[in-house]
Amino acid sequence: MMICNLTRIGLRTTLARSMVCGLVLLCGQAGAGAIEEIPEKAYLFPHFYWNGDSGMHLAWSRDGLSWELLNDGDSLITPVVGESKLLRDPSVARGPDGTYHMVWTDSWGSKTIGYASTKDFINWSEQKTIPVMVHEAGAQNSWAPEVIWDPDEENFLILWSTTLAGEFPETALTNRRPTRNHRIYCTTTEDFETFTPTRLYYDGGFNVIDAILAKDGADWLMFVKHEQLSPTTQKNIRLIRGKTSHGPFSAPSTPISGDYWAEGPSPFKIGDYWYVYFDKHMFNAYGAVRSLDLVNWEDVSDTLSFPKDVRHGCFIEVDRSILEPLLAL
Repeated sequence: MMICNLTRIGLRTTLARSMVCGLVLLCGQAGAGAIEEIPEKAYLFPHFYWNGDSGMHLAWSRDGLSWELLNDGDSLITPVVGESKLLRDPSVARGPDGTYHMVWTDSWGSKTIGYASTKDFINWSEQKTIPVMVHEAGAQNSWAPEVIWDPDEENFLILWSTTLAGEFPETALTNRRPTRNHRIYCTTTEDFETFTPTRLYYDGGFNVIDAILAKDGADWLMFVKHEQLSPTTQKNIRLIRGKTSHGPFSAPSTPISGDYWAEGPSPFKIGDYWYVYFDKHMFNAYGAVRSLDLVNWEDVSDTLSFPKDVRHGCFIEVDRSILEPLLAL
């Protein structure tokens, strides 16, 4: 089952491609110094709005700072699976064959996560749920899954946050209630059909959500949200280093985000800088910090331009062959 409105997309594609052809022709007539309308490389930002009922939306950027909506802001995939049929916190990873795999939070209190794949972000595979915590009677949720292609292990690593009732009593009262006492769990897969048994991935001794990995040479970077509210409020982003994608892990850094609540970190390297984007959910805004050395961080939130009301997403680089059809929608 392909989840798209083929008739609507087809009509709009025909019209938009005609317009693009006209622009390209004009550029050619203007001479060799003309600026191409569609860049060779660009960035996509899969994200959601509000509670996640409407599905996954896309924005794009030339520089990673100024973002524009694609598909007139309409969803590219609407959730039809999961306990609450939500699509929150989308995470996308490109596999070696060029397929993009997406996982997401399908409910506030589910033991599953959503999954679908695509080659172009327009036509999607049939959606399904991955039963990551159904074996745990005390699992309260499965939040903010992240999928990463691990070139060292040659498989996909999926991380997410779960509270297990009665586990980790030392931090049970560090958030609003004991049912929000999270740690990071994981599974791996080569084909999204069979999965290794779920296991505890990271316990740093504190309430933690929104873990995401990025490769840095031979090492790995893990960015997380410190979820503690009491006795002292954290709600900030920390960096943890690993020798492999499965650890061992260093102690967490001091906060790299500022004096505001931040969640959903998404790291990305642009030029010499590491950028970490995050959702300033209490301000209904997006923010970012950047660093040359992964030690000293500069807040660059004021340089960003995001569409209004966007929520927790991820950032990926794509080439023109992916971007051009999306611009034509």
